[in-house]
Amino acid sequence: MIKFEELIESLILPLVAYPNEVEIIKVSESTDNLEYKVLVNENDLGRVIGKGGTIAKAIRTVLYAGASKEGKKIHLDIDSK
Repeated sequence: MIKFEELIESLILPLVAYPNEVEIIKVSESTDNLEYKVLVNENDLGRVIGKGGTIAKAIRTVLYAGASKEGKKIHLDIDSK
């Protein structure tokens, strides 16, 4: 079983300048759906989202692959505090 909080953390923390301010919140979980919200420092938001959303899209792609392997769907929101 994949630990999605740890996976999200391992993908986000190397990107940010303020790793101690990263919060990963499990919003909801059902048998086939997961929803997470990641809160980062306002100055790190651009680093995590990337130009045109490319980094956020790549992070979501990794998460989608892991979730589909377990027969689930995952949704990730990225926002600043």
